[in-house]
Amino acid sequence: MNRAQQVACVAALLNLLLLGLFPPYDDYTLASPNLPIFGGFKSLLSEHPQSQINASLLILEIIVVLVNLSIALLLLRDRDGRPGFGAQNTTLLLTGINLLLVLLFPPYEYFFAVTRATLPTFEGFHFIFGDNPDRVIVTTLLYLEVIFVLVNGGLIWLLLQKKSAAQLAAEQGLSVMLTMQKKAGTRR
Repeated sequence: MNRAQQVACVAALLNLLLLGLFPPYDDYTLASPNLPIFGGFKSLLSEHPQSQINASLLILEIIVVLVNLSIALLLLRDRDGRPGFGAQNTTLLLTGINLLLVLLFPPYEYFFAVTRATLPTFEGFHFIFGDNPDRVIVTTLLYLEVIFVLVNGGLIWLLLQKKSAAQLAAEQGLSVMLTMQKKAGTRR
């Protein structure tokens, strides 16, 4: 692990510590005691009598930090003398930025729609640190967004992978062997 990767690991650990100290909370009001409304990020060390930690959003945040750490470790790996940033590294960088934007602007719905609808109703994307008192985060849509970003980023990264000389030599050797078998099979 090189120095840049060590710095990325320390930054990820600090992010995880901040997520643990200031988790997302859901508030319960007197008007709707059974319906949680996103209450924002509050200190874990203080008391919140009408609030509960939003575990699904916290888990999603932790997953995004760990995925971004993985992306950083891949971006910052030693290049073996190859110059340039490359298409694969650009894909990793854009995937990380996309994940950050997905978490900064999650899908919301109005809380009164939750009680009347069996399926979540989408109200729009709003800034997570904005004033959203009558809205609830639609975690099912948020999970779908994160999954699609990760799957698409991974597939594009794999498609842009350049074959090494060893892989090319193995494929060429296999094709030569197959053509020799075909020739030997036609002689019999």
